[in-house]
Amino acid sequence: MQKQTVRQLARARARQARAKVVQEQAKRERRLARWGETVAVALAERDAVASDCEQRAGRALRSLVQEEGLSTPEALMWCGEGSLTGREVYRLIRGVVDEDEGGIEGDEDESDSRGDKYQGDESRRVAPA
Repeated sequence: MQKQTVRQLARARARQARAKVVQEQAKRERRLARWGETVAVALAERDAVASDCEQRAGRALRSLVQEEGLSTPEALMWCGEGSLTGREVYRLIRGVVDEDEGGIEGDEDESDSRGDKYQGDESRRVAPA
């Protein structure tokens, strides 16, 4: 065989090998993209469920404090010892979105004659997040 023919065959084999590598890389990238999308969807679903749960908890806490007139420590007693802190109560109540308004409740001044109606003594020492 001539040198030129040998070189042409070698180049053709190298091109085929590169094409196979490129094809395998494309398959791998598609797999990686699918796994990445699966993770993103699962996290978005988790966040939606967590947000819904926090909304329900915030509405219930707001009812305990505003409608029933409980202080934050009293509301905490009804929620189970150690399940929440005063700071979390304040955060949950402030994060409540009213269905009719579509906004976040609690942007106005939230104090009454007793002082801040959402924060217990423990929470007053640490500013809410």
